[in-house]
Amino acid sequence: MDAYDGGSNARRQPGAPSEPGDAPEPEGAEGALTPGEPAAPSQPREESSAPDREPADVSSAAPDPYAEPTDTRPSDPAAIRRAAAPAPPEAESAPAPHPYDGPHPPTGVAALSLRYQIGVALALAVVAVAVCVHIGMVFLHVAPQNTVTKQHGRAVDDWVYPEFEQNWKLFAPNPLQQDIAVQVRARIRSADGGSRTTGWYDLSAQDGRAIDGNLLPSHTQQNELRRSWDLFVATHDAENRPVGLRGTLSETYLRRIVALRLERDDATARGDVLVSVQVRSRTTNVPPPKWSEEKVSVQPVYRELPWWAVTAGDTEGSAR
Repeated sequence: MDAYDGGSNARRQPGAPSEPGDAPEPEGAEGALTPGEPAAPSQPREESSAPDREPADVSSAAPDPYAEPTDTRPSDPAAIRRAAAPAPPEAESAPAPHPYDGPHPPTGVAALSLRYQIGVALALAVVAVAVCVHIGMVFLHVAPQNTVTKQHGRAVDDWVYPEFEQNWKLFAPNPLQQDIAVQVRARIRSADGGSRTTGWYDLSAQDGRAIDGNLLPSHTQQNELRRSWDLFVATHDAENRPVGLRGTLSETYLRRIVALRLERDDATARGDVLVSVQVRSRTTNVPPPKWSEEKVSVQPVYRELPWWAVTAGDTEGSAR
């Protein structure tokens, strides 16, 4: 509604004639005039003793709640279209370059020259072929007998033994129930020309004492003597005669192990010479548990091998 409309609720300028129905001014109000009374002269305002104040900022005055809102939109249709139209592409600011948008320097193998890249590729190819061959050989070793193992069984055994031998005795339905100890004695020629025979040295018991209480026992203490005896038994018949080339190799391997162990145990004194050794096994059945009705013999069974002459290659000095 216009502020200058003549309605009952419209504001009036000062000095405007009153309309019928307006509320009369209260009598005795300051500045009110009675009909026919001259206006009183205005009294001069007393100057305030307060310090001079800065004039109020008109712009910070509170807006008039009765003022009509001002329309700031352009009335020209062309101006409206220009304001609504999108800005031209050249007016838009170019985006900042991304830190990873630039070219990256090559890394890894790609950073090498062509000659070194070819060398790395060949090395990886050789390693891959070796791994595949090893996995295939081990698979053929543990797999049931087939046409390939019948024709190339010797090549498979030469690849696997003795470093990569595999067996499944731990997971067999009936695991080993025997305690096998390897023992050795020796003939020694003393410095004065005499000869004597030592007692039996229980090498397996020595390994057992070294392992007992050891959280990290060595591979030698656990498997060297045991695996050498297993290899000897597997490559010899009941008369202790070697079967094939591996039988002779297993005999030499076992003889060197026991000769070195005797020297380390100070079986020979200064000036004595180790002439020959004899190895035997002592096999004892493991007693069954108390709740089992199985009956087994607990008497040990011995298997004595013939005397082996000790050569210069079997001693500690030759091993060094």
